Amino acid sequence: MTMPAPLADTTAAPQCGLLLRLAGVLSAYGTDTAFTRRDTQPYPTRSALIGMFAAAAGRPRHQALDPLDLPGRPRYTDLAFTIRVDQPGTPYTDFHTTGSHRPRHQQLRTSKGDRRPEGKTTHVTHRHYLTDACFTVAVHGDAALITYLAHTLEHPQFAPYLGRRACVPDEPLVLTPPLTDPLTHLLQHAPVTLPAPPGPQEDRIPVTFWWDTPPANPTAHRELADNPVDFTPHRRRHTVRSLWSTTEYLPAALYAGADPLPALADYRHRLEQPCPPPP
Repeated sequence: MTMPAPLADTTAAPQCGLLLRLAGVLSAYGTDTAFTRRDTQPYPTRSALIGMFAAAAGRPRHQALDPLDLPGRPRYTDLAFTIRVDQPGTPYTDFHTTGSHRPRHQQLRTSKGDRRPEGKTTHVTHRHYLTDACFTVAVHGDAALITYLAHTLEHPQFAPYLGRRACVPDEPLVLTPPLTDPLTHLLQHAPVTLPAPPGPQEDRIPVTFWWDTPPANPTAHRELADNPVDFTPHRRRHTVRSLWSTTEYLPAALYAGADPLPALADYRHRLEQPCPPPP
């Protein structure tokens, strides 16, 4: 098994994390999105995760990335993520046409800025989704921020969704309470939802991981423009960041079964809360 480099310097503040399970009938994690074409990445983006956290806390878009009123004034952008691809899902494209016979002043705008004439208002759009995908995400960060995050996700001001509002997450979304070592749980303890059960002779199952920080032996590296700088409407901005992939061989005994809910509930109920309290 390849082991990752340390995720963060833990000398400044107590560090911990928690596990989230992002699963649902539909999910969509876009980065290159225009009105007529809305794409999806094959795994949750940093922007989608941070946007979900800010929405759960009830933060308006223009304040979503501001420091939080917690010890050390942390931000959601301080968090690091490790994504386990339990079930990659199947790409799906939803075909739409938009437009109607509305008055001229309500029609869609053209590239020149004026309004389209009546009878010529239809736009063809393609919206890309993942169907039946499942990701288990380790969220790493300052202990005070992780504790606050766990509370707001369990009691959200705005309902969480998997990239787009139509993409409702399955339960449980919050898989664990705050943990001192979420990475060990991700690699060795958290149940895995697989597209098919392991073979009778398999004692290890290969699972794809995506890392915010470079692991020791990455199998792939890519750059993605999903690091949010501003969520304000009409001023949205993201920067490019690197992420790395590995294949980890997990115990086959972690397979959650065809109906994963009992295994997930049992795992959650057996956990304690060893995360150190904030100073």
